[in-house]
Amino acid sequence: MKLQNLFPLLLCASIFMACTNDNPETLMEDMPNDNAITYQQNVKSIIDNNCISCHAATPRNGAPMSLVTYDQVKNAIQNRGLLNRISLNNGNSLLMPQGGPRLPQATIDIVSQWQQDGLLDQ
Repeated sequence: MKLQNLFPLLLCASIFMACTNDNPETLMEDMPNDNAITYQQNVKSIIDNNCISCHAATPRNGAPMSLVTYDQVKNAIQNRGLLNRISLNNGNSLLMPQGGPRLPQATIDIVSQWQQDGLLDQ
């Protein structure tokens, strides 16, 4: 084989081999979402201002659980229907905060977005 024919063949082979390990998942960096809703920055104050009077470290007024820590609130979202309970209409006996009124939709949307963003702590 002539040397001038070998060079283009080697060039094509090296380009082909260089591309065989490309994986879009490994090529893209996980960029933090600066707009993500977090417990500490956005949700904790909602819970503290609207839920803690009953869902304190020692629950009162018939509240079944505490909502003082991140893990407790996360569990309430994942396993206890907290988002559904705060989203009910006024007049529904299951609406939280108990006895209403319903939280503003913008506040509910923050909690919902927190869930969609992955229930981030910080």
